[in-house]
This record gives sequence, C-alpha cells and structure tokens, in this order.
Amino acid sequence: MTGTIDLTGDPNIGVYARVFEDIAIVYPGAPEEFTEALARELDVEIVTTTIQGSSIIGSLVAGNSQGMIVSDLAAAEEVAVLEEYREVFRLGGSMNAAGNVILANDYVAAVHPEMEIGVAEEIGSFLSVPVVRLSLGGIKTVGMAAFATNRGILVHPRANESEIAALERVVELPIGLGSVNMGTGLVGTGLLANSKGYIAGSVTTGFELGRIEEVFGFLE
Repeated sequence: MTGTIDLTGDPNIGVYARVFEDIAIVYPGAPEEFTEALARELDVEIVTTTIQGSSIIGSLVAGNSQGMIVSDLAAAEEVAVLEEYREVFRLGGSMNAAGNVILANDYVAAVHPEMEIGVAEEIGSFLSVPVVRLSLGGIKTVGMAAFATNRGILVHPRANESEIAALERVVELPIGLGSVNMGTGLVGTGLLANSKGYIAGSVTTGFELGRIEEVFGFLE
C-alpha cells in the first residue's frame, strides 16, 4: 500500500506514468524495479507505450475507468495499445497535454480554467463525470497541481477556499492540502496512486506520506 521510489534517480515519478484502478501505463524500458513496485503496491497490470514518442506518460495521459484522453498528436499505434483497455478520446488544439490539464477520477474531472467550455463538456461527457474548470493554488495545470483517486483528492498546499469549494460542489470525497518530494506543491509530479495503494517520489517526507495516507484513507 505504501512506499517511495525514484525512476533512474528522478523522484518525479508522476511525470512518467499514469495509474488507473486496473492498469499502470509506463514507457517502454522503464526500470523493472519501478514497474514491479507499481504492480505490487497498486495491484495493477503494467501497460507499456510511448505517447507522441515520449516517455512523459503522466503529463500526456488522463482519464478514469470509463476512458482515457490523449493528444490528437499521439500515433495510431500508441492509441491502439490504450484501446485494448479503454475507449480513447483524442484531445485537439494547443491545450492537449492531457495529463497536465485534466485531473480526473471516477467521480469528477477538473480541467485547466482556460479550456474552451465546449471541450471541457466533451471531456465530462466522455468520462461520464461532472466537469469543472479551475486552478489550484493559482496553478492552471490542475493535472499536476493535484492527484485524484476514487478515495480522495490531494491538492496543492496553496489551494484556496474558493478553489476547494469549486471541487466540493461537484464531488463528495475527502479533499486535502499536501505536498510531495520535500515540499513540492505540484503533487501530481511525485505521486502515483489508486484506491488500493500509493507510491510517492523517493524524497517525500514522513509527514508528507502521512498526509497522503490521511487524504486517501489509508490510515489504519
């Protein structure tokens, strides 16, 4: 359920993988120690692919149990890998780094506050969840300013009351402030989690781990 790890010395593990309830998507050639830890701690199947030829899967993929969202620049063969597990929505326009601009679980999707309303509504419809446009801690890339599982949402420590209230109006889950990797507010960059467990970046402190466990309901 718990643990910390790095990825070839980099504690920003959330940039390089995207975790769902049943699968974790990682880039081909990811270290075996890393993929084995994900499979063990989060009880997921490992899926390997690049997105747009890149290893930064966490920044480029978003979604939930209903579907996955990627840039329309993703190659056909990359999308085909994902379509073995979910329907895939291809996000067009300049705001297409899905993992950066979309925060999603099975209950809600939050998107970049400047995303076109029509696009945001399409995303909500595709994922079968209510959608809200907002920033968190003034950070517009909400997919990296927070991390959402089906048990809770950990948000940037500078997120204000109005930002949190915007989430609370559309979802009934614990929402809490936190950080990773010794004070990094961009919690999505250093955390991978689902309802079964979590793994944080290797320099995440004991206090930060405790906060993650509290928000996601892992305290015993």
